[in-house]
Amino acid sequence: EEVCHAPGCTGSGRVITGVTDDSREVTGGACFVAVRGTAVDGHRYVQDALRAGAAAVVVEDAGVVEKGAVVIRVKDTRVALARLAAAFYGVDSHGAAGFPLIGVTGTNGKTTTAYLLRSILAAVGHRPAMLGTIEYDLVGRKVTAPLTTPGAVELCAALGEARRAGATAAAMEVSSHALDQRRCDGLRFDVGVFTNLSGDHLDYHKTMEAYFAAKRRLFEMLEREATAVICADDARVDELSRATRARVRTFGLSEADVTARITRLDGAFSEFVIDGLAGPVRVRSRLIGSHNVLNILGAATAAEAVGATPEAIERGVAAVGGVPGRLQRVEPDDCAFRVYVDYAHTDAALENVLCVLRPVTTGRIITVFGCGGDRDRTKRPRMARSAAAGSHVVVVTSDNPRTEDPLAIIEEIVSGFDAEGRRKAHIEPDRRAAIGWALSQARPGDTVLIAGKGHEDYQIVGKVRHQFDDAAVAAEFLKDARGLRHAG
Repeated sequence: EEVCHAPGCTGSGRVITGVTDDSREVTGGACFVAVRGTAVDGHRYVQDALRAGAAAVVVEDAGVVEKGAVVIRVKDTRVALARLAAAFYGVDSHGAAGFPLIGVTGTNGKTTTAYLLRSILAAVGHRPAMLGTIEYDLVGRKVTAPLTTPGAVELCAALGEARRAGATAAAMEVSSHALDQRRCDGLRFDVGVFTNLSGDHLDYHKTMEAYFAAKRRLFEMLEREATAVICADDARVDELSRATRARVRTFGLSEADVTARITRLDGAFSEFVIDGLAGPVRVRSRLIGSHNVLNILGAATAAEAVGATPEAIERGVAAVGGVPGRLQRVEPDDCAFRVYVDYAHTDAALENVLCVLRPVTTGRIITVFGCGGDRDRTKRPRMARSAAAGSHVVVVTSDNPRTEDPLAIIEEIVSGFDAEGRRKAHIEPDRRAAIGWALSQARPGDTVLIAGKGHEDYQIVGKVRHQFDDAAVAAEFLKDARGLRHAG
């Protein structure tokens, strides 16, 4: 594994021109790393890589390679891939010295926290890169994100590109899948942020303990000079604090190192003073709700750890007017009711959003939601309970059904309703029709929440992505209704 310490090494005299775990991408001089994936074992494609011109192969089982090839045998090729990629693209602990890197993990709040961090880092004077669920901002260009955290090679290539484009710092979301699959093992994080933990991704992790163990890995990776920023309002705070060698800073709405004195929390603004940093930070933000107060506290604490002043934090937070698909308002100014699109796709996230909307809604709350297919089935009835508890009308529909039967998914969701929940429920498998029906039922003073997909501009049915944007669909219905009203 020492070969992963630097991009250049001596031996055969061959120059390594690239690093990949996909034999189809091998070109002359590349290093092919045979990774045992969840569906495919890369060791099966070692000979294909060599025939394509691989200068070296990295394996766990040397027996799959013919004599004469340059072979590096390691215990874990996932770790080797991450370290080689980081070294090759110059973003390992040596190449990225002086380049603050902040990783954000947790079930909910990662994206908003990353957006806040990018804005605060910019207020400090950095040219910050950001990688997350919505987009990869590489300073020189922005690309739509295919994954919250890309594969090890793609991740390191993206960070390397950002650095070459002039980035001086980066904030990135770190998913549990990425941590479990060791995609970030070649990076050196200066700060790790933990937002919260609630049920999700159990289709992959199987148990909450395994899910938490994946999240915990980010904090086990931190070195002594780094900072662990942990939400004290989460039950796992003590366990996470014990798991890291880094300096620990907690944030929360109750007892924590960094807290908030809230003066205003309504449907227009959040206003509060942050205590516990180098000086008081006065916040006035369009990010509404107590969950966003926590996101701001986490981002502020992390930013201070890499040099942000209270003044820079104030400017950076104020500059974030909103995050795509996160409590995004879509109704026109003259609409008599409110319409929000939100990414809430867990029961905890849905509960948080509904708690925000209840105090600012004079009428009823109408919630439209579904659950993704081929994903965690255990949260389906829980989401039904959260929706029913916080809504007057619940429209159950399709999310991204993928290869599952949409009606079977809906049946599992509906199983979570009690008698009162069933009375509130309206079933419409077609998501477009469900949104249209919900909007047609809205009265003055009501709020319509379209939950689950947020910023996504597609719907996956089978294995095909179809164009579908909740905000655009809602706006289309509202425009048509407005036109009919004015024509009348």
